[in-house]
Amino acid sequence: MLELGATVHGEIAVELRVPVEAQPLSANITRVIQALQFLGAPLPSETIEGLEVAVQAGDADRLQDLLDPHVHPVVTINPESRVKVQRGPAKARLQQAGFTPALVKIINQSTLTSELRIVSPQSGQVYAGMTPLSAKRMQRTHLKETLAKSAAPGRFLELEMYSRPPMTPNLSGLRAEYAIALVYSSEPGTREATIGFEVGQGNQDLGFRGEAPVLFDIRPAVRVKLRVKDQDGTPAAARFIFRDQAGHVFPPQAKRLAPDFYFQPQIYRRDGDEVLLPPGRLTMEYSRGPEYRQLRREVTLPSRSLAEVEVKLERWINPRDYGFYSGDHHIHGAGCAHYTSPTEGVTPEDMFLQVNGEGLNVGCVLTWGPCFDYQRRFFTPTVHQLSGPLSVMKYDLEISGFGSQALGHVCLLNLKEQIYPGSEGTKIKGWPTWTTPVMKWARAQGAVTGYAHSASGLEIDAWDATKRLFARFDTNHDGLLARAECAGALLPLPFDAIDTDHDGALAESELVTAHDRSAEQLPNLAVPQMNGVGAMEICVSVAAGACDFISAMDTPRIAEWNMWYHLLNCGFPLKVSGETDFPCMSGERVGQGRVYVHLGPVNQIDFGAWCNGLAKGRSYVSDGFAHALGFTVNDIAPGYDDLRLAAPANVRVRAKVAFAPELPRAVAYGTIAVPNGNRFVGDTVTLHGPRTDEVAPGGKRLVEIVVNGKRVATKEVLADGQVHDLDFEIQIHQSS
Repeated sequence: MLELGATVHGEIAVELRVPVEAQPLSANITRVIQALQFLGAPLPSETIEGLEVAVQAGDADRLQDLLDPHVHPVVTINPESRVKVQRGPAKARLQQAGFTPALVKIINQSTLTSELRIVSPQSGQVYAGMTPLSAKRMQRTHLKETLAKSAAPGRFLELEMYSRPPMTPNLSGLRAEYAIALVYSSEPGTREATIGFEVGQGNQDLGFRGEAPVLFDIRPAVRVKLRVKDQDGTPAAARFIFRDQAGHVFPPQAKRLAPDFYFQPQIYRRDGDEVLLPPGRLTMEYSRGPEYRQLRREVTLPSRSLAEVEVKLERWINPRDYGFYSGDHHIHGAGCAHYTSPTEGVTPEDMFLQVNGEGLNVGCVLTWGPCFDYQRRFFTPTVHQLSGPLSVMKYDLEISGFGSQALGHVCLLNLKEQIYPGSEGTKIKGWPTWTTPVMKWARAQGAVTGYAHSASGLEIDAWDATKRLFARFDTNHDGLLARAECAGALLPLPFDAIDTDHDGALAESELVTAHDRSAEQLPNLAVPQMNGVGAMEICVSVAAGACDFISAMDTPRIAEWNMWYHLLNCGFPLKVSGETDFPCMSGERVGQGRVYVHLGPVNQIDFGAWCNGLAKGRSYVSDGFAHALGFTVNDIAPGYDDLRLAAPANVRVRAKVAFAPELPRAVAYGTIAVPNGNRFVGDTVTLHGPRTDEVAPGGKRLVEIVVNGKRVATKEVLADGQVHDLDFEIQIHQSS
């Protein structure tokens, strides 16, 4: 609560008193008492006792006399709905890093029932915001976080009206009522702010009387040192979410600057790092990525300047026990979302904290066009100096925003040189107009190459695909495709399967339906749009021997896999890697898409060896909640040799698999169905709807053996956090 200052004499209380009926005012005040108790800022016991007596007596004047000394701002709405704000008698005292409840009295002469909003020029975001495209991708447009040139670090306040039950978001229309404002300060000491209230556009009273200056006395926060230990007792980094009983996240996201990112509810801290928090009881959630359990407990922080919280992390799986090391090959340190200046971004220290806090062994931070001029300074031919033995970070390139991006963006990993010959250090001049020459340049210096966010441009638009077929093959222009006209056409399904009315011709509606059906299948023959920034040139660069992998895990899964399956079936041994494209496709966390590369038992990761293992296919792709810790065909593991059969024969497939006992309830993890069908399953772009911290219990998972794009065997496995051994006997009739 904002604390009462000097003794308030009767004349002040009388001045705030207005004629009002006792019964609705009593109900309002009863809700205020309950809400303040819930928020951990109850009124003094003697005040509550007096209010209860006044409620029983139906004495509206006495209710106001008792409560008005605790009021900070007084909001008067005149009959013309103009708003005037005055200081109340309560002293303006806040708690840094915490939300302090402030009692507001509303004298409503207009009987207005609109929402009351609290505003201040000292409130609002301190970051510049994200691009509109990123906000749309992450389904955050309603949060209004897009680029705001007026953002300023000096905004130390965060304000909101408390509208959760038992309080209500709108005014009741009663002549006098009370509400609760929550006031947060990111700074300690003495600070002045201008506080205003709004009930609509242009409703301030004349002469700036809709706002009032307030001098706050702000108590310092508790400086909490986090002692973070991994399961084996070694110091570690982890992610944390701190919440109060009202659901507020600390530090508030609107007040965050690097290393804390405003678009994530979590923060990351290493062992020994600190965070500023308010005293009192908070809920702490903590983990270190999908290989760890999500733990939660309450912490009570003392009302003193220093405190310490110990955290012990718990794994449910450790792929390193089987020789596998995780990585996310597509992370950004600038552009899209996390910046105060779009062209600069954040530092390697900030990015390494994200990588380490999610338990990644390898993080590839890719500089791209919009931030190239600034972020290029962080490039080195070897891993960054912040890297540790089992957690390394390397700055490389994504060819996006460069002159060579027209047919898809590509990731170049383990570069020794980032300046393309003839480009003179620019991102446009001297670059080829297509990606294959750039990939060849990268591979010539020992780099590993692959396409980013592969399904962008590879999705199926049933209407457009149908129109393309009619434009090319409807030679007699009768609005139908006869069987003879389709002789040279690549149809999404066999002719007879499309011709549902069996009239010997394909109507537009039949082809649209067929394309939609085909887009749900894997593999399929529906021709994609080829109009995005994904793996559109991949057919050329793979055939030219310039491409090592196709990316997966951040765009719709069927479209990703479909391109990969067709290239494999053409005889090209293309590999696959997992990526997040943080924070452009998703800002939830790095490592949502991962690749686990087999290096065997090592005590220090060699980044070059890890990249080579990726290029050879000694790996599996995952979201970190599912693991293929061993996979062999006739005892040969992927990427180590080819299996040669003299004739069709049976082969023995053995695998060790494990599935997390809990999964996030989200589209990206398959635990929420997508209305548009299976083609969007696994898409991290739609991960954020709905936004929830809920988890789904393990249950059962289906393990499939796929040969030449077709499922040939399945087994159900419990998602219980245990490693399960599987054994299959598979018939191989042709090369695969």
